[in-house]
Amino acid sequence: MLLRSDTVNPAKSGTKAAAHYALDVPAGGSKTIRLRLASAQMKNAFGGFEKTFKSRIADADEFYNRIAPNSLSEDERRVHRQALAGMLWTKQYYYFDLEHWLREHKSHPLLESVRHDVRNTEWFHMLNSDVISMPDKWEYPWYAAWDLAFHTISLSLVDFDFAKEQLLLMLRSLYFHPSGQIPAYEWNFSDVNPPVHAFATLWLYNYERQLGRADLRFLERSFQGLMLNFNWWVNRKDPAGRNVFAGGFLGLDNIGVFDRSAQLPPGGTLEQADGTAWMAFYCQNMLEMALILCEYDPMYEEIAFKFAQHFMWIAYAMDRLGEHHDEMWDEQDGFFYDLLRLPDGKAMRLKVRSLVGLLPLCASTVIEANDAARYPRLVEMIALFRKRHPELISHLAPTDAGFIGYKERRLLSILNRKKLERVLHYLLDENEFLGPHGIRSLSRYHLDHPFVFHVGGQEYKVQYLPAESNTGMFGGNSNWRGPVWMPVNALIVRALMNLYTFYGDEFKVQCPTGSGRTMTLFEVAQELVRRLAGTFLRDANGRRPVYGGTAKFQNDPHWRDLILFYEYFHGDNGAGLGASHQTGWTALVAPLLDIFGRIDAKTMLETERGHVFARVIREQVSGEEKSDEGRVLRAGQGHGRS
Repeated sequence: MLLRSDTVNPAKSGTKAAAHYALDVPAGGSKTIRLRLASAQMKNAFGGFEKTFKSRIADADEFYNRIAPNSLSEDERRVHRQALAGMLWTKQYYYFDLEHWLREHKSHPLLESVRHDVRNTEWFHMLNSDVISMPDKWEYPWYAAWDLAFHTISLSLVDFDFAKEQLLLMLRSLYFHPSGQIPAYEWNFSDVNPPVHAFATLWLYNYERQLGRADLRFLERSFQGLMLNFNWWVNRKDPAGRNVFAGGFLGLDNIGVFDRSAQLPPGGTLEQADGTAWMAFYCQNMLEMALILCEYDPMYEEIAFKFAQHFMWIAYAMDRLGEHHDEMWDEQDGFFYDLLRLPDGKAMRLKVRSLVGLLPLCASTVIEANDAARYPRLVEMIALFRKRHPELISHLAPTDAGFIGYKERRLLSILNRKKLERVLHYLLDENEFLGPHGIRSLSRYHLDHPFVFHVGGQEYKVQYLPAESNTGMFGGNSNWRGPVWMPVNALIVRALMNLYTFYGDEFKVQCPTGSGRTMTLFEVAQELVRRLAGTFLRDANGRRPVYGGTAKFQNDPHWRDLILFYEYFHGDNGAGLGASHQTGWTALVAPLLDIFGRIDAKTMLETERGHVFARVIREQVSGEEKSDEGRVLRAGQGHGRS
């Protein structure tokens, strides 16, 4: 049938084909169709078909069994495998010629008058023509910049080269805006996504470095583009030069009181706790990259200091010395909030307890002791900064002893020890953020205590909604007012692990808050991963929380072990919500299972993190020894950062 000439495009062009079969399938029965693609006609196309199929299945089984930790249960291995396999499935060719598209809409800014009802007019330079990892190629068949950065973390376990290409793609001239902005997504490339590209770049570089093949050209090429993007943020999103940042909705859709990308109803400006925390995080990532590049070119010591200094000023801007009502940290509540600065100069905190106030926790990076003293010019510049600004340094120091913690490690964090304890009190409270399946995007406190704001005769309300949104903000098809979202949970886990290596076993908190049960920060991270992974795993009753009340997926033997990685999850019961086929960043559950399946607290605390992750990465690539020694650190060179 496929060889009929009248079924082929006469132009002999195109990439799509379809085979049409009419089948009668009886109730409870099945029919099998065999297909084989070939470049030429074959005499016996289906000879050995079953053998070939079994062989390919065996190859896949061997691959996924080799890269999974031995310690994972059968069901955990199922989640690990399907999450990663889904990442391979969501690759898709994407084509968008903006110049051609704008000409068709008579909106090319250099050729005709701009129409304000046509989007993306300032991106006429773009020509996208690549295979890209999609958020969900069925429901979201286009790239999204911050989603893509998280995709690469999971993709690094199964297709490392493709992951690197994805990060570089967004920094190439046919994507990257001449101003330095990274494109957000198709419906508005000018929207501002959180700056997580540097985090993913650093992760991939360190991953490859531990395999003995450090790609310095990849790191430096990325660093140059990211420098332009960092400067774009500073110039565009901190117009007053006060080291506090806006950015709009920043990927968190309806989390705010208002549409944070639009003109604010009362006028004035919004100083965002999340935007400012993201920039502190960005500084830390760029500092770490600059330190690596210092090993090859001492010139980067000056640049490393630039980012260290910028981090200090950003952290200080969020909570200046003394009591102030126009800063993001609320000393009475012990939490960070967005700040509304009104046209008359007055300022007020928008007291919504949400991920906005938890993101400062994520800006926590540890530098090993031997790394800190390796760069004399940098040490000299930091010493001068300390001498010039002793009160600022004292105010930001993590502990009374300064910036030095367990095993002489250094910590850069927005939160000192007192702030950390207060924020963790909310984070680990099951009546606030800690849900049965991860950290909620909005505190459950707001279920009975909604935040209400009146202006211009209108009421604006933020209330805890554990499932779908009840507002049309940003299309109403996602909800950051209660559900659990995997990417921010993963960043919180990263922060807890870093903080653990600094504070050690002596720092303990109640988890859950008020339970009387104390945990180290490593144990808290473990508990959080247990809850996140439990979303997909069968519980004591054999049910997967991700499928909620969907009986077909819970009970049917043909479906119950086929797992869907939804976009986000019900804040109280873990049921999957939003896009359902394979939402890329939810696959982060795989690297979380992987890491905690291979390391323990003692190894994490007592060993330089570079050596720890060198072992983890070698096991991921080469397979794990089938013995109890999998928990013993094997010899190998590693870098001290992660």
